[in-house]
Amino acid sequence: MAMNPIQFQPGLSMPEFFERYGTEAQCAAALEQTRWPNGFRCPRCEGTAYSRVRRRHHTLYQCCACRHQTSLIAGTLMQGTKLPLATWFLAIHLISQAKTGLSSLALKRDLGVSYPTAWLIHHKVMEAMVEREARYVLDGQVQIDDAYLGGERSGGKAGRGSENKVPFVAAVSLNEAGRPRYVRLTPVAAFSREAIAEWAKTTLRPGSTVYSDGLACFGAVTSADCTHQPTVVAGRKPRDVPEFHWINTVLGNLKTSLSGTYHAFGFQKYAARYLAAFSYRFNRRFDLRALPTRLLIAAVRCAPRPQRVIRSAELHC
Repeated sequence: MAMNPIQFQPGLSMPEFFERYGTEAQCAAALEQTRWPNGFRCPRCEGTAYSRVRRRHHTLYQCCACRHQTSLIAGTLMQGTKLPLATWFLAIHLISQAKTGLSSLALKRDLGVSYPTAWLIHHKVMEAMVEREARYVLDGQVQIDDAYLGGERSGGKAGRGSENKVPFVAAVSLNEAGRPRYVRLTPVAAFSREAIAEWAKTTLRPGSTVYSDGLACFGAVTSADCTHQPTVVAGRKPRDVPEFHWINTVLGNLKTSLSGTYHAFGFQKYAARYLAAFSYRFNRRFDLRALPTRLLIAAVRCAPRPQRVIRSAELHC
């Protein structure tokens, strides 16, 4: 059997990573280039002339026009950190290259930091992923399905009404050859026509053709100027419904990823982040080597997120 070129692509190896970003100076140079690719730009007055002010642990950039001082990490996801840049770069590399995801416990061991620190780094990076994924709009032929995170609690409600289940819409757009291009996994309040109509307006491009299993609420995609093609699949197994092959494959991969990586996490609070992390890697699967650089750009462009905001799980970048 021929090897899948996507699965067997080399990615960015650890030796290559340390050759590029093995020192604090290399990380600082890469971060400066990422933040100001066309040269320094003052965040206050847009001035380009600056001087460097040396501090014991870091360097400040002082604008010659307005005298405003800033640092490499100010205004980024890393603002306020006391960790070396090399630790952040390694975390970004490990998170981006882990095909099935990376737990905070594994990240703790790899970085040599405490679990709370690893957890915070992990969730900050996933916040950047949430922001980037929100830019993807699906078009053309789109398969959608209803899905849930979590299971039934002992003595609680059964089925879709379980209070421990977080509903989300799984959607995958197909290319001209009928293969998956992009995926969006979006938590919703409920599978109601109102929730699906709102989801469709922010996720689907007008004119798309949406294929679903006939769940009544999915008819609301027409409110976003999309065509709805329902197929009733009552009682049939996924293998007996080839027209939904790719959405079922994506959901199967998601289940394998979550169950194989995480023992447990707060479904109600953090579902959007874990789903976005899966989508982020899937949507950029064709160039694994570029993932660390792209994720670094996302972290630089994402506004600071202090711990209180990260733990509230109410705001995203």
